[in-house]
Amino acid sequence: VQLQASGGGLVQAGGSLRLSCAASGRTFSRYTMGWFRQAPGKEREFVAVAWRSIGTTYYADSVKGRFTTSRDNAKNTVELQMNSLKPEDTAVYYCAAGTPILSGVRRGSQYDYWGQGTQVTVSS
Repeated sequence: VQLQASGGGLVQAGGSLRLSCAASGRTFSRYTMGWFRQAPGKEREFVAVAWRSIGTTYYADSVKGRFTTSRDNAKNTVELQMNSLKPEDTAVYYCAAGTPILSGVRRGSQYDYWGQGTQVTVSS
């Protein structure tokens, strides 16, 4: 599976961005799709996940209520809608595909394939 993330950019605090991740291959629906981010000088952290079955999503507490992830298995895409952005959301955002166990969805090591990352910068 190859992943291509897009949609990052510069936005003012309170604004919105939509990230998209396009996957190659016919087995997209078999994979749980996660979003992670890494800010300068910080470790990579979990943001959100769309489970293999459509409609099941989980979020980090820091983005809950502001971010929404959704997937379209027919189009092999997953999106991350980010609203009410804060300067602390500034990071490189990555999409990832894998088959994690439920207790491991927040761990990057559970994912096998990663996109190249897209920069999100939120100005204050």
